[in-house]
Amino acid sequence: MTNTDRWPAPARLAASLSKVGCDVSALCPIPGHPLSKTQCVENVFSYDGYHPLSSLKDAIERCDPQLIVPCDDLAVQHLHELYRDSHETEAAHLAQLLETSLGSPASYPIVSSRYDVIKIAAEEGILVPDTTLLRSLDDLRAWEKKGKLPVVIKADGTWGGRGVRIAHSAEGAEEAFRELSQLPGSAKVIKRLLLEKDRSWLRSWWLGTHPVITAQSHIDGRPANCAVVCWHGEMLAGIAVEVVSAQELTGPATVVRVVESAEMLTAGRLIARRLGLSGFFGLDFMIDDASGATYLIEMNPRCTPLCHLQLGKGRDMVAALFERLTGSPYHEAAPTTGNDMIAYYPQALQSATKFLESSFVDIPQGEPQLVDELLNPWSGRSPLGRLLDRVRPAYLRRKAPKPCVFERAVLDRSHI
Repeated sequence: MTNTDRWPAPARLAASLSKVGCDVSALCPIPGHPLSKTQCVENVFSYDGYHPLSSLKDAIERCDPQLIVPCDDLAVQHLHELYRDSHETEAAHLAQLLETSLGSPASYPIVSSRYDVIKIAAEEGILVPDTTLLRSLDDLRAWEKKGKLPVVIKADGTWGGRGVRIAHSAEGAEEAFRELSQLPGSAKVIKRLLLEKDRSWLRSWWLGTHPVITAQSHIDGRPANCAVVCWHGEMLAGIAVEVVSAQELTGPATVVRVVESAEMLTAGRLIARRLGLSGFFGLDFMIDDASGATYLIEMNPRCTPLCHLQLGKGRDMVAALFERLTGSPYHEAAPTTGNDMIAYYPQALQSATKFLESSFVDIPQGEPQLVDELLNPWSGRSPLGRLLDRVRPAYLRRKAPKPCVFERAVLDRSHI
């Protein structure tokens, strides 16, 4: 399992895979990553931000996996690059492993492109908002002349809402475009290295790789998403949710409600088939408050916080993948919960959401060290970073974004 993600999802998925009988190894970008705190991970390999493909290839050679699960967008990008390099060096075994893990190589340039995903989704008849590539400010100004404000400006290769800006004016849209399209300055690079010891992004910065920027029509509504697991284009299982509470308007969800959504799961099935995908992926949607229409807004070509949940037949992605890998039926486990409200741990606790008491809190069971690790900030693992964590909590509380609640997501609830 590769991983350059800070969120608990990779550790939770690793625990679920181990529970059904898989041997799990992990590649982590930073010492002290939550994956290293789980009892279920047998081997933890170090990620070299200066030579990521070499460290990835070395980890694969040492543990000889049957499947690789990327856990963030950068890991996906590196796996795609490794596939390209494996063909250049005629490494047939490695190329086959990557095709087994990710699916058809023809999909690789598409899944990491927000624009291309929306384009093929529209071709499949999936409802999507107007979306266009922004190669320059001239493209953005042409969009503005059509009166398409507010607009959502997005940068490829980002996640957790960090590369998304909602602009309500032409001036705000142009400011967002400039901010997202430029590379970080040297001062910010040095700060990240000193405080976080995170080198996972260093190679792209050094090469001067600017992100691809897109503009998308704003949907006035509430967010939703689904996660699915698939095998050579066939969707095996999936879960759809509406977001009840998020860390901020465009940020990660903290509480979700499991729903029956033919629109979301059909979109997952169509995209898996069209691209010939294998493994886990997620789709993000917006539900229009006025019409109730569900719009696909982007794809996450990796595991998401829903992937480890085992909610019964058709909603147990880990068991479905295990059955396909082994060819043996897996004894269907009882659903983890019958509550349709799921609070992600520890994000929901940290945001003090009002829905916490009425939700199933997804606390890792049998992993006391991981539970403790997730409750404590681990972003600053250098001595300097840990020192600053001690002296700046009051400042962080003043600067922290306000949690966003989507009240309509809890109306007309129906239990799973």
